Amino acid sequence: MSSADADSDLFPLANILHKSQLDPDPLRQFQKWFEEAVTARVALPEAMTLATAMPDGRPSARTVLLRGVDDRGFTFFTNYESRKGHELAANAHAALVFFWQHFDRQVLVEGTVEKTTAAESDAYFASRPRGNRLGTWASPQSEVLTNREMLDQRVKAVQEQYAGQEEVPRPPWWGGFRVVPTVIEFWQGQPSRLHDRIRYRRQSDGTWVMERLAP
Repeated sequence: MSSADADSDLFPLANILHKSQLDPDPLRQFQKWFEEAVTARVALPEAMTLATAMPDGRPSARTVLLRGVDDRGFTFFTNYESRKGHELAANAHAALVFFWQHFDRQVLVEGTVEKTTAAESDAYFASRPRGNRLGTWASPQSEVLTNREMLDQRVKAVQEQYAGQEEVPRPPWWGGFRVVPTVIEFWQGQPSRLHDRIRYRRQSDGTWVMERLAP
C-alpha cells in the first residue's frame, strides 16, 4: 500500500464541498440545498434552531419552522409576547441552524432581525388551519400556567367566541420575523471529521465574500 492510500484510509472523504460548485449568492445556494432536502423527503426540512440573546448576553434557543426564504432573508412567525419575541425586541440579532442528517449537512445563519409587514403576517395567519388560529388566541406563549386545565379552558372560551365564524382575525401580538443574513455558512460533513465549511460574509455594498474555514 502506498503512503497516499494509507492517508486516504486515515482521512476518508465523501461529497467534498468545493467553492466552485456553490452559487455566488448564498440565499440561492440555500434554496438549492433546501429543495434537495424536500425532494429526499427529509423529515421537517424547514425545522431550524433559533438562537437569541438578551442585551446582557444571556442566550436562549428553540426550534421553529421556516415559513419563507427569499432575497430578503429567512422568515418565521410567532407570538411577539413570547420569550423569543421579547428578546428580539431588546436585541435584534439572531442565529439559525438547519441540520439535515440525511445529507450530513448544516447551514448556519447570523443576522439582524426585523418584523414582517402586517400584510405578510395577515396572509400567513389566514393560511393556517382554523384550530391553529384559535390556539394562537388561546395560548399566552411563554407565560406560567397553573395547570393544563387552565389552557384547555382558554381554548374552550376562544372556540365559543368564534363559533360559527370561519374567519378568525390575527391577534395584534402575533406575526412574522425575518432574519436578514450577514453571514451564512454551509457545512458538509466528512467521515474523517475534516468537514467542509464554506462561509459567505455580506459586505457593506451588499455583495458576498466566500471563504473556506478550517473544520
